[in-house]
Amino acid sequence: MDFNMKKLASDAGIFFTRAVQFTEEKFGQAEKTELDAHFENLLARADSTKNWTEKILRQTEVLLQPNPSARVEEFLYEKLDRKVPSRVTNGELLAQYMADAASELGPTTPYGKTLIKVAEAEKQLGAAERDFIHTASISFLTPLRNFLEGDWKTISKERRLLQNRRLDLDACKARLKKAKAAEAKATTVPDFQETRPRNYILSASASALWNDEVDKAEQELRVAQTEFDRQAEVTRLLLEGISSTHVNHLRCLHEFVKSQTTYYAQCYRHMLDLQKQLGSSQGAIFPGTFVGTTEPASPPLSSTSPTTTAATMPVVPSVASLAPPGEASLCLEEVAPPASGTRKARVLYDYEAADSSELALLADELITVYSLPGMDPDWLIGERGNKKGKVPVTYLELLS
Repeated sequence: MDFNMKKLASDAGIFFTRAVQFTEEKFGQAEKTELDAHFENLLARADSTKNWTEKILRQTEVLLQPNPSARVEEFLYEKLDRKVPSRVTNGELLAQYMADAASELGPTTPYGKTLIKVAEAEKQLGAAERDFIHTASISFLTPLRNFLEGDWKTISKERRLLQNRRLDLDACKARLKKAKAAEAKATTVPDFQETRPRNYILSASASALWNDEVDKAEQELRVAQTEFDRQAEVTRLLLEGISSTHVNHLRCLHEFVKSQTTYYAQCYRHMLDLQKQLGSSQGAIFPGTFVGTTEPASPPLSSTSPTTTAATMPVVPSVASLAPPGEASLCLEEVAPPASGTRKARVLYDYEAADSSELALLADELITVYSLPGMDPDWLIGERGNKKGKVPVTYLELLS
């Protein structure tokens, strides 16, 4: 108990000394040891990395899970080291509602059949979203969270320790400065005619005491300087490790982009298939409808690589497989455009004709398009000058 009380008293004394030094620095009454410019830059970069990592982490969580209640629930499960229960995505829930509606309203009716097709597509979108959330959480969110909860806590702890070492160092410098000033005053030679002999003895005794105080203060300063230098080096090494953190976060960011690209590519593929199915059904239910009057299809995902671009283009079946019986032998040069129903269209990206019945396209060019009775809804007749041929709807943006 006596040892604990002594340690408590010692810690209280150190804390008081640091508090006094800190207060005097704030009021400009004490000198402060400044860190070098490089060290200050490392501190600023570390703080900036921490702040932006927190913002990116929080906003990515919002992107993956927009529901704040669900995010709080997942946070509590993680803190309790319990497995987060599987959650149905919004797409999967919508698919279930559509399937139930089709079952009740009649799965053989046109509306019921369409509900079933859309429900299946929404179910696939929900499954793709689930995979994306899982992959992004592991490859992107987890490394960011590990940095904030691991490396940054270590850096913060060492920075606080460095701050305490600096306060101790500056307090020792102030103590030594005061001791030297008192020693100089005590060693001042008095006037022999105005000073009694007794004062000589007191002055010599005080001078000896201040000499001892100066020696003690110098020893404490050397110890404090050594501890400060050692702690500054430890903190410097941790701060320089932020560069490795940036490299790791860069790799994680590439993984996140890759998973997001895969997710949106799957969504595009599912919706393109659904659009084809609904287009065929629409042609059967509404035979006079002009296909392609809605918003243009979204362009496929592309990259700077020509090979990758070609691989991500939507796969369009050949005209021969799409044409109804008797249409394959139709001579397009003999087909006249209808009196009404022609429209201008802008080509979204290049298309190479598969055979002579198709029209090759160049990105950003304008052509005239129209539909013929009995044509596949995914194709239109395109004209450019005196050239005419079939063109895929997914490669066009229909204009007014």
